[in-house]
Amino acid sequence: MQKPHDDSKACLTAFIQDSTLTVVIEMSLASWLVAGMIPGVNREPLKKIAPNPEVLLQLLHRWRDEAIKAGKEITRIAVAYETGRDGFWLARWLRARGIDAHVIHATSVAISREHRRAKTDRIDTAMLRRGFLGWLRGEPGHCSMAIVPTVEEEDAKHPHRERETLIKQRTSTVNRMKSILIKFGVRDFNPALRKAPAKLASVRTPEGIPLPSNAVAALQRHMQRFSIIKEQIKAIERTRLQRLQRDPTEKFNAMVFLLVRIIGFGVETAQQLVHEMLSRSLRDRKAVARYAGLTGSPDESGSKRREKGLSRSGNERVR
Repeated sequence: MQKPHDDSKACLTAFIQDSTLTVVIEMSLASWLVAGMIPGVNREPLKKIAPNPEVLLQLLHRWRDEAIKAGKEITRIAVAYETGRDGFWLARWLRARGIDAHVIHATSVAISREHRRAKTDRIDTAMLRRGFLGWLRGEPGHCSMAIVPTVEEEDAKHPHRERETLIKQRTSTVNRMKSILIKFGVRDFNPALRKAPAKLASVRTPEGIPLPSNAVAALQRHMQRFSIIKEQIKAIERTRLQRLQRDPTEKFNAMVFLLVRIIGFGVETAQQLVHEMLSRSLRDRKAVARYAGLTGSPDESGSKRREKGLSRSGNERVR
């Protein structure tokens, strides 16, 4: 049986270098460094521009015109950049304007493992270009591409991710309040209770004295923060239930209800599975196993044979 082609590992479209303008972008908050390979032009241009998509598009068209003047017909403009703070918006913006845009998994690009190595935007663009060219030629192992989600798919991940962040902040706030109390020997007071702020003034240390004023002020600030975090978590959960009940036949909502009804997951767990894993286009059963952490990590070199344990390629938000 023929193995399905993995589009993320190697490009399925034939790469014709003489008619393809190849460009990689090293993106940062202050500027973008754009490196290109122009057919028919000996130089490999490197241009630093403002982080503006319109400026980038003008630069791509200018390089395309240079290739046309050199006698090359450009039928494809292939652009790639690494995953990072900017996410996928630029890839969607470029694709809407006829540019073949891709987003490279940052961890899939091979880098030097030296302890002290030179690292500049120029070096990074050279590595990106090598990996991107190998991917365009259909050679596996150079880099892998992330699937560019739609705006709706990307936005659907925000509620449960924000809730998970708030849960961690809530736990951290409770631990900080308990650590303040422990410093003065107070172990029988629960700062996470609803009536805790009103009872704070009556708390006594083992010496029989009230808590110091600075400690009380810090606890009051933490309790206010704790109350705000709880309200934000409840607001996210209310909005989630309203959205599910408003459109229960929508594809992802129907999958959530199916998991809750048949398998018995909670709504939060079901929503995480649907939006983080089940919505992905995984190639085969092995890809599912790698994502979930059910495959091994063999370590073989010469006569040495050992297993380092299970490996996991999925994101850390799905347990």
